[in-house]
Amino acid sequence: MSNRGRPVGVYLEGWVDTHKLSGPNPVVIQSSRQTQPTKNSSRSIVMSSVELINPKAETIRRAQALQVNITGREHVHLTSEQWTLSLKSAIGLANVVRSNLGPRGTLKMLVDGAGNIKMTKDGKVLLSEMQIQNPTAAMIARTASAQDETTGDGTTSCILLVGETLKQAERYISEGLHPRVIAEGLEVAKTESLKFLEEFKHTIPGGGTDQTILHSIARTALSTKLNLKLANKLSGDVVDAVLAIRQESEPIDLHMIEIMKMQHRTENDSRLVRGIVLDHGARHPDMPKRVENAFVLTLNVSLEYEKTEVNSGFFYSSAEQREKLVESERKFIDNRVKKIIELKRRVCDSEINLEALAKGEKPKEKPKGFVVLNQKGIDPLSLDMLAKAGILALRRAKRRNMERLQLACGGVAQNSVDDLDASVLGYAGLVYEHTLGEEKFTFVEEVREPKSVTLLIKGPNAHTITQIHDGLRDGLRAVKNAIEDGSVVPGAGAFELACSRHLSQTIKSQAKGRAKLGIQTFADALLVIPKTLAANAGLDVQEVLSNLVDALDEGDIQIAGVDLSTGNPIDPVLEGIWDNFRVKRQLLHSCSVIAMNLLVTDEIMRAGRSSLKEGPQH
Repeated sequence: MSNRGRPVGVYLEGWVDTHKLSGPNPVVIQSSRQTQPTKNSSRSIVMSSVELINPKAETIRRAQALQVNITGREHVHLTSEQWTLSLKSAIGLANVVRSNLGPRGTLKMLVDGAGNIKMTKDGKVLLSEMQIQNPTAAMIARTASAQDETTGDGTTSCILLVGETLKQAERYISEGLHPRVIAEGLEVAKTESLKFLEEFKHTIPGGGTDQTILHSIARTALSTKLNLKLANKLSGDVVDAVLAIRQESEPIDLHMIEIMKMQHRTENDSRLVRGIVLDHGARHPDMPKRVENAFVLTLNVSLEYEKTEVNSGFFYSSAEQREKLVESERKFIDNRVKKIIELKRRVCDSEINLEALAKGEKPKEKPKGFVVLNQKGIDPLSLDMLAKAGILALRRAKRRNMERLQLACGGVAQNSVDDLDASVLGYAGLVYEHTLGEEKFTFVEEVREPKSVTLLIKGPNAHTITQIHDGLRDGLRAVKNAIEDGSVVPGAGAFELACSRHLSQTIKSQAKGRAKLGIQTFADALLVIPKTLAANAGLDVQEVLSNLVDALDEGDIQIAGVDLSTGNPIDPVLEGIWDNFRVKRQLLHSCSVIAMNLLVTDEIMRAGRSSLKEGPQH
């Protein structure tokens, strides 16, 4: 009997958990050894074309390739001891992140090789920390990561939708339908879903700056990572931060929002600082710790000894010559410091106050302070001179903070002290130093119309601070996306349910031939989002889905989402539950494309040259 065309099971190193292969009669192909069929084998080995070219080639063909893509294993029945929860496939990867979706999602504890523990429910963090070796799972993970980098959210939904699409497609493929037919139907479903999304979206009033909707979308994004009370508190801070840095006709740059972490008190003490928070303080004990009504001078000037840029040397024959060198070097630095002090006296010590002080009266004007923030170093003698002049000076400010300081306080950063005047100075109503243990923080607040602000995260431990940081990152991106898109999409699974019904009832009836099966596949896959939201909330999935469909059929509600507290249908528009338009658009496009590519894959092979040296062939 001919065995031509029958697939051969091949062991792929690192892809399975045991050395036993799947398939009714698995075969191990090893280099420089004769391939032996397993016990009770009823078919011979037929090598693929690739294996004829390279006997060491590792491949999985046709049905096996599709099963690896869908389930991470070949199509056989294995014991539970041989197969555990798999990260090596679309369905396996979806099962890992499924419980993370939504406000009621659970956390994952990640433990690295050094024993460090990280708890998160953020899909992007989870994918970046996991070690994924299976090529199919790695491909899906990269697609989901690209979704997060492009839109800032939707990582978990992307993985779930890809896995569910392949799972639904497997039903038809197991009955003999060719994967290409389903792929063609998925293409139609993708196009129609994107058109439906354009009709389903809601335009934000006020040119995308309506405070009510922006607060709602920030709260929706934050509540998936944080508890509801904290999400409600921080949503206002997130919206105010984005609106503060927003400039007309320019893209929003979220790098102008500094996220500063402080392990102190509780997470409810986190707040928005309309200014800058620096993670260091003054380096002289006599400098003022609190300065009000302050002029701010930002510098990139060295106020300490520096080596020459070229190789040079100074030779002296006596101690007097060396003293003259030291004196001239000191004088060079002192002159720079004196110019700063002179500027301070010109702008801070007004003549009205000087006359009042001379008469023994109180100052008639509010005294002005002076703060110097230098990107380069300041030596101890220079610090002493500045302290005696009543100047608060900070040295070695981070480069990324220099631009933020100018946007927050105003003024212009200077690379020289030769032509200093009042026009280069910024302003801050309050600058003070906060000491926490051995760490010092400098707050620059009460600035005029800041274009750079700081979100200060506080928490009792590193785990809490990390979770808040991940949530704020998603919240900032959500508000930014809403402003730039000018539109939002009802959340709580409402869009997925409406789009699924649209594909099943309208588009499927218009399609011709077997493409209907691919459309139905995608329509059924979209329901994984509301189903998972309900399951993670501890609700009966089928009952919740039935209630949603009944509410829409009876006309009780036009847009139906899932109430995670009761399981009843709600109108997400009235409840203020919104998702980003661009997140949904990218989700529909990327998930359908990656699912189609995996469905039409009929061979998996290890590519590239081996890193091992090959011995002589006999």
